[in-house]
Amino acid sequence: MQVAIIGAGMAGITCASRLVEAGHEVTVFDKGRGPGGRMATRRVEHGGETFRFDHGAQYFTAREMAFQAQVRAWEADGIVAPWPAAKEGAWVGTPGMNAPIRSMAEALNVQFATRVSALVRERGGWRLEGEGLADASFDAVVVAVPAEQVAPLLGAHAPDFAEDARDVTSEPCWTAMVAFEGRVDAPDTLADEGAIGWAARNSAKPGRDADQECWVIQANPRWSRAQLEREAENVGEELLAHFPRAPGDLPPVLFSTAHRWRYAKCEKNDAGARWDAAQRIGVCGDWLSGPRVENAFLSGLELARLIEG
Repeated sequence: MQVAIIGAGMAGITCASRLVEAGHEVTVFDKGRGPGGRMATRRVEHGGETFRFDHGAQYFTAREMAFQAQVRAWEADGIVAPWPAAKEGAWVGTPGMNAPIRSMAEALNVQFATRVSALVRERGGWRLEGEGLADASFDAVVVAVPAEQVAPLLGAHAPDFAEDARDVTSEPCWTAMVAFEGRVDAPDTLADEGAIGWAARNSAKPGRDADQECWVIQANPRWSRAQLEREAENVGEELLAHFPRAPGDLPPVLFSTAHRWRYAKCEKNDAGARWDAAQRIGVCGDWLSGPRVENAFLSGLELARLIEG
C-alpha cells in the first residue's frame, strides 16, 4: 500500500520504519523542521557559539523486550548512551535526544514543514489537504500526533477514534533553555524544587560539549497551566528566578529562551494502537499507551502489526 503517516515523532517514525520493512511505500508528514516530536533537540547559534538543548523528553528507559532490543541496536550504532545521573537504566540520544528518531528518519521519505489540516476520502483512498502539500492520494492513513490534534483530523471519518482522543488529558510544560558563562554550583539533575519539576545540566549528558554550561529547566504541570498563555521571554526569566539558587549566585547568562509544550505528558492508556481495516485508517502515539518514550515506540510497532494483519 501507499501509506501516509502524519507525525514524525517516535510513534510515527517507528510505524513508518516497520511498514517500509514490510514492503509498503510510506510518506511521513510533519509540521516541524525536523524529526523528534517531544524528543526534540534545539540547536541555537549565538555569539559565535552553538548551543544545544534537549528541551523535550530528558531521557528514556527500556522495560519491554522489543524496545530493549531496539535500544541495544541504537547503542551499537553510537546514537544512544546510558545516563545514570538521571536514574538507573536511563538512556539519552547522542549527540542529541532526537538522534534515534533522526537516524530512523534518514531511511524514510519524510516531508517537513508540512501541516496536514484535513483528510478527504475519495475513490477508496485518502487525499491530504494542508500547507505545503502536493496533490497526492494514499491507500491508508496513520495519524501519529498528540491526542488534542487527533479529533480535528478524524472526527468526520473515525468518530470513535476521535472520541477516544478527546477523553485524553495531557499536561503542559514550560521549558527554559539557558547557557551560562560559568559552571552552576548544583548537581547535574534536580527535581521537584518549587515551580520546577525537573532541571538538568544538558552539557553533562554523554556526547555533549562538556566545556559549555547549558541547562534545561522544566516547570511542573501546575505552574505551567497557570502560566500557559504568557510570552515565552517572560516565562523563561521567571523560571530562572525559581532556579534553586539565588539569582545573584548564578553565573552570567550567555543565552536564554523558553518553549511551551502544550501537550507534554499524557495520562496512561492501555489501547496501544487503533486500526480501522475497512477504511484503512489508524492512530498511534503515547496517548494510546502511556507517557514514556517506550510507550510511543510500542504504539507505533503495534499499529504496524495491525496493518500487516
